Amino acid sequence: MTGNAVRVQAVQNILNRAPLPVNPPQTLESLWASDVFTLSKMKESLPKEIFKSVKKTIEAGEPLDVSIADVVALAMKDWAMSKGALYYAHVFYPLTNATAEKHDGFISVQSDGSVISEFGGKVLVQGEPDGSSFPNGGIRSTFEARGYTAWDVTSPAFIMTTDNGSTLCIPTVFVSWTGEALDKKTPLLRANGAMNKAAKRVLSLLGHTDIAPVNSSCGAEQEYFLVDANFYNTRPDLLLAGRTLFGASPAKGQQFDDHYFGAIPARVQVYMQDVEEQLYRLGIPAKTRHNEVAPGQFEIAPFFEAANVATDHQQLLMTVLKNTAKKHGLACLLHEKPFKGINGSGKHVNWSVGNSTQGNLLDPGNTPHSNSQFLIFCGAVIRGVHKYGPLLRAAIATASNDHRLGANEAPPAIMSVYLGTQLDNVFEQISKGEITGSLNAGVMDFGINTLPTFNKDAGDRNRTSPFAFTGNRFEFRAVGSGQSVAGPLVAMNTMLAESLNWVADTMEAKLAAGTSLDETILSTLKEIIDNHGAVVFGGNGYSAEWHKMAVEERGLLNLRTAADALPVLKEAYIEELFDKLGVLSPVELASRFEIYAEQYILAIEVEAKLVVSMAKTGIYPAVMKYLAELSGTISSLNSNGVIVSNECLTKITALLNSMMETVGKLSAAISKHDFETIEDHLQFCAKTIRPLMDEVRQYADGLEMEVSDELWPFPTYQEMLFIK
Repeated sequence: MTGNAVRVQAVQNILNRAPLPVNPPQTLESLWASDVFTLSKMKESLPKEIFKSVKKTIEAGEPLDVSIADVVALAMKDWAMSKGALYYAHVFYPLTNATAEKHDGFISVQSDGSVISEFGGKVLVQGEPDGSSFPNGGIRSTFEARGYTAWDVTSPAFIMTTDNGSTLCIPTVFVSWTGEALDKKTPLLRANGAMNKAAKRVLSLLGHTDIAPVNSSCGAEQEYFLVDANFYNTRPDLLLAGRTLFGASPAKGQQFDDHYFGAIPARVQVYMQDVEEQLYRLGIPAKTRHNEVAPGQFEIAPFFEAANVATDHQQLLMTVLKNTAKKHGLACLLHEKPFKGINGSGKHVNWSVGNSTQGNLLDPGNTPHSNSQFLIFCGAVIRGVHKYGPLLRAAIATASNDHRLGANEAPPAIMSVYLGTQLDNVFEQISKGEITGSLNAGVMDFGINTLPTFNKDAGDRNRTSPFAFTGNRFEFRAVGSGQSVAGPLVAMNTMLAESLNWVADTMEAKLAAGTSLDETILSTLKEIIDNHGAVVFGGNGYSAEWHKMAVEERGLLNLRTAADALPVLKEAYIEELFDKLGVLSPVELASRFEIYAEQYILAIEVEAKLVVSMAKTGIYPAVMKYLAELSGTISSLNSNGVIVSNECLTKITALLNSMMETVGKLSAAISKHDFETIEDHLQFCAKTIRPLMDEVRQYADGLEMEVSDELWPFPTYQEMLFIK
């Protein structure tokens, strides 16, 4: 294969790479949660009464008794040291979508110069990282440095093992000295609490007396790309921006639909098995693995868990995916659109609510028309999405996610709810004031005697819906692959809590007026569907007809870019929502807008600077060298009587001149900083810088198709996507 020296060497390195040895298979039982300080391990190592106290906090949401911290800390330390850990870390999730950790040793120096291992309850419960060096949106000034981490007992401690050693990791929240949340976990725990309180109100009105704590659950499907590290390390855009800013589409992409669910490449399967073994040790229930639609794209999906634990596990999963890839000579790309022209990556968040006494509150059962509990909770979701759809859009608004929303592999930016044929019919009956029954799902008969028949699902799936009901849960399909799931979960749980409180208030008023429970339920549901049914849509979310209908007839917002969506966080009704339920104070919410807006601007500026740099120092010299060679060859041939057209020379020159002219415009745009508001800066990035970047790319990709392959400076899509 031809290519410049770096590309040739990269390919040779891949072809000559010795495969990593495959570890002998271990039983799932021996691996499962072996590196987690689980309840069963606590039971073995803690006094009975202390274990009961901790268990009540974890399972029933009882307040933590801090007086037991010393005993728990000693047991945790002894367990961790038995696993080879000499350090511990409070792990938290600042507003960066990344994980933060500060490592401290168990070592304690004595007065005689000797050392002992020590880990007390005080350091288990509380840590003190810098509160101003992380994004805080103006909550903390640089000179005001104090911040606190606090032990989240509801998420288990674990051992993170690398080739360099083992560390006891303790999940924590992260707040400022003045008490404002500086992380993603604190508002998630608050939102869960608000939803639990509201759900219990509704369940009581439905006649339940024994009501366990209601929690949300999450199962986040993770899509990702794998690229050989030899290619990755020679692409500045992948290294610094996570996506390719240049690259012509290869002759073959995903048009044959042959990669999806195809046989997993041997090298990738070895990597996947390594990842899964680590995840099982960490108690992360990886359930599914497969090839995704695009070449080089894959997916891993866990079994659902409690939302808080699932969020922690999602962060761990992304860390394990990336770190393990390095061991296998690969790079794991979690950017939403690392390659133009093929599908990007999402993180479908499967979300439900339930408890141990009433079960899954979004399970319709076999007769949803008569399942008033399900209908009330489903109706509350519909109302919440209609009222707070813009908040859901803002919760998944990033510079990277803008590349996939609305494309054919992702739902549109218009937030709507898909219910399926059966539930559509039930809610249509409700709008008419009477429920008579549910449509029969029917039987799947293949017409082949040797194959069994089975009951079909009540409705088909709709891949164009951003918020789709899928049997016993809702699937929020618009979440980006590189995002923390905490933000979307905070939005969903908060909007549901507000809707459930409205349901409870409405039902209480009707019941107090003497209306029967059945009539109260039906009239409440009718009010929901009459006022908020505009958000329910079961058709093609990609169609121009839907976009026109959604905006002009149904009043839904189409917030196409993050620049359009993020200002929603400044709206008064969003501030009131979070403040009323105690999830985010006005100051905390304002800080989120400042941080996410800054991250959007910085992400685009980094990409724009890379476009300028790669075009000027990589593509321009390569094209000039080719032009010199080409013009010299043409001139020599023509002087010897061999007439050769210079059409190719003219085309390449025109493309190069256009590229460099646009690079100049982009450089000037990057230097502009005199914006009156941050909203103006956001829109400038979206409407001026982004289009200029795309224009530079258009010319550069055109040049890639014309210039000699031997001179092209960067690994191509063909190489990165198909050589493993």
